Amino acid sequence: MFVRIVKMSFAPEHIPSFLEHFEIIKSKVRSFQGCNFLELYRDRDQSNIFFTYSYWEKESDLEAYRQSDLFKSVWSKTKPLFNDKPEAWSVDKIVSLP
Repeated sequence: MFVRIVKMSFAPEHIPSFLEHFEIIKSKVRSFQGCNFLELYRDRDQSNIFFTYSYWEKESDLEAYRQSDLFKSVWSKTKPLFNDKPEAWSVDKIVSLP
C-alpha cells in the first residue's frame, strides 16, 4: 500500500464549486478499486490550497483510476478551477502512530 498526496490551489471564487463537486464525488473515488482511504485537507494559512490524501493498494490501482471515466469526469470539472499547477506525490508510509 502507498499514499498519494495531491496539492491543489484554487482561485478563491471557485472554492465553493470545488467543495460542492468534491462532496458529490468523494464516495465514488473512495469506493474505486484499490482505494482504501480518502481525506481532504485545507491549508490553515492559505485557505485556497487543498490537499487530497489517499491510500492505494497498488500503483496499478491508482493508474486504473487515473485512466477511468470517473477520473476524467472529476478532472474535467476540477482543473478549470485551479489558479496554479497541481502537485502530486506517491509516498510509502514509514511510521504511523495511532
